[in-house]
Amino acid sequence: MITRPHYMDILKTYRDVPLVKILAGVRRCGKSTILEMLRNDLIESGIAADHIINVCYTSEDFSDDLTDKNMYQSIKASMNDNERYYLLLDEVQEITYWEKAINSLLENANTDIYITGSNSKLMSSEISTYLTGRYILIPIFTLSFAEYLDFKKGNGDSPGKLLNSYIRMGGFPIVALNHFDEHSAYQIVEGIYNSVITNDITRRHNIVNFDLFNRVVRYIIENVGKTFSANAIVKFLKNEGRSLSVEAVYNYLEWLEQAFVIYRCQRFDLQGKSVLKTQEKFYLADPSLKYCILGFHPQSIAAMLENIVYFELRRKGYHVYIGKNDTKEIDFVAIQRNERIYVQVCRNLPEESDREVANLMEIKDHYPKYVVTLDELAAGNINGVKIIHLTDFLLKKEY
Repeated sequence: MITRPHYMDILKTYRDVPLVKILAGVRRCGKSTILEMLRNDLIESGIAADHIINVCYTSEDFSDDLTDKNMYQSIKASMNDNERYYLLLDEVQEITYWEKAINSLLENANTDIYITGSNSKLMSSEISTYLTGRYILIPIFTLSFAEYLDFKKGNGDSPGKLLNSYIRMGGFPIVALNHFDEHSAYQIVEGIYNSVITNDITRRHNIVNFDLFNRVVRYIIENVGKTFSANAIVKFLKNEGRSLSVEAVYNYLEWLEQAFVIYRCQRFDLQGKSVLKTQEKFYLADPSLKYCILGFHPQSIAAMLENIVYFELRRKGYHVYIGKNDTKEIDFVAIQRNERIYVQVCRNLPEESDREVANLMEIKDHYPKYVVTLDELAAGNINGVKIIHLTDFLLKKEY
């Protein structure tokens, strides 16, 4: 098993802290495997195997009518003494009112609890009621490029070739662990996508007109990294002879976010120092989700580079925004506590250097400023703005 040390370090930090650890992310991003890694680490640290209770609630062993009460009683029945038990509970959102059972286990037993889920029903109002102040959300993403290199270690490919594969085929662990060609990789990712759309969205929200919903999703995927407008989608559909309200578009977006298919990136006004409620963008949980639906095209790479950089910043713990500096746009303003960095992303620097660097130089502070590019010869420093290849940016431990 190839470990993912970034997540293991986080889980070790919160081990035995009286909080429910919630691991949430898109289907097949590796949450279940991280729980397995955690189990192995617990045993290696001296925890007895019979004090680790590992349950997957997507198993065929469970009936559809399993309740929170059954869940609680089943787990309690496995606890034979007053020593601490470690509960590793996978895909708990399949259980109605699971949060009530978790709350009872937190209050009435000596437990350290870790749960996973693939939709943000995990973060619903019920959690606020039962687990207020007693949980921590740990976002789980598909593989970073550093993790991808670990998964591909020993296959003899150069970092440059692996970066190309990472950009084109994404970071779902099941794809990275095997030697699929592009077509096969996209078939696998399309299966993941269809599972999410069917199980986490269409059924959950009783979508009747699936064709219309699918057309909206396709439009969103086509326009990843572009400023979003619900009115533009409505107008686009009207031109196709279809009718949909702005409210319905926003509902679809919310459901896609809840299934961790897309992530919202809001706009930050650098002069007013405030988050704006308009002109946001959306990014896909993994680039391969776009290519499996629309096919790979070289012209789409620029938007996907932004997508990759956005998630790398998220993995490193930054709150990430689009920057608005008067009339100029900064691709990303990444803020972590009292630190921040500014990032522009472009495919080829020579054609775009003046604009990319000039936009950053107009920001009158001393936080680090980067232009991230695929240009092999562009690394350097222009008036304090660091020009860095995408590979080096993705593998950099600190900015």
